[in-house]
Amino acid sequence: LDMQAPGRETGRPGRVVRYPGGRRRLRERNNPEFGMKILSGNSNRPLAEAIGQYLDTPLTRAAIRRFSDMEVFVEILENVRGEDVFVVQSTSFPANDNLMELLVTIDALRRGSAQRITAVIPYFGYARQDRKTGPRTPISAKLVANLITTAGVDRVLTMDLHAGQIQGFFDIPTDNLIAAPVFLKDIEAARAQNGDELVIVSPDVGGVVRARAIASRLGADLAIIDKRREKAGDSEVMNIIGEVSGRRCILVDDIVDSAGTLCNAADALMQKGALAVEAYTTHGVLSGGAVARVTASPLQSLVTTDSIEATESMVAAPNMRQLPIAPLLAEAILRIAENRSVSSLF
Repeated sequence: LDMQAPGRETGRPGRVVRYPGGRRRLRERNNPEFGMKILSGNSNRPLAEAIGQYLDTPLTRAAIRRFSDMEVFVEILENVRGEDVFVVQSTSFPANDNLMELLVTIDALRRGSAQRITAVIPYFGYARQDRKTGPRTPISAKLVANLITTAGVDRVLTMDLHAGQIQGFFDIPTDNLIAAPVFLKDIEAARAQNGDELVIVSPDVGGVVRARAIASRLGADLAIIDKRREKAGDSEVMNIIGEVSGRRCILVDDIVDSAGTLCNAADALMQKGALAVEAYTTHGVLSGGAVARVTASPLQSLVTTDSIEATESMVAAPNMRQLPIAPLLAEAILRIAENRSVSSLF
């Protein structure tokens, strides 16, 4: 990989310098022991392009297409022998197609003699099926982890897994980034502008650890919504634990799918006297009529990351927006390529 940038100061080999779009460690030209490539699937190409731009590394050319019967075909159009390859692919809707695309791409790279393959999966699909919820039910998250490992991946980089123990489903190194730093910066900017007293709210008991961590960083109080879920996709707010009256409430969650939980929580918080309710979620799945539900809800804003590419309806929604995670993922990729600490990012 040619690490020289025309017209820019390069310094000595091995010296770290900053570029406008990011930073890269300079190595000797034609050093056969170092090379990094970034390859994108079709699930979220804008995110992959943003990562490549941040790292000043163009995406590896590849043909990823379908046969007439919708079988996936992948052809890598560049030499990857001996390279450190990062495949960026969220397994979002259509989850099965994107997952199969990731597996076939990994196999193509492995047969192309890539030295190391890292699956960068900003949104890890099937993560909500992380345990047996009843008799004769699958643990699909473990199955998907097995498929990815068997395909030939050397390590996995993902973000805000639905359950932290999913890292243990992989028998290879797995880095689970958190979106909290991205959210904190945005929340603090809004607080400086509005000056309202904040309370961080967990929409359910399972998200208390995530909400408490953000509340601690912000020096804000914590509230918890106790709810009962009768069936998948439906929720009923039962009680609010904590003081929310006269405060701006920030709901924090990892995934928003049908948006029923967040909208019900927003209704309950407003009934308890909250000044305003906003929501921050890492992964905006937003299936079915979720966007319309959020638009009609009392939510002042729903903020997600771009781990899943926004649909046209999401872009048009007046109270929805996305925060970029490319810089965070790019820094993690750079540290993995250079065998440096990823946890020090946080």
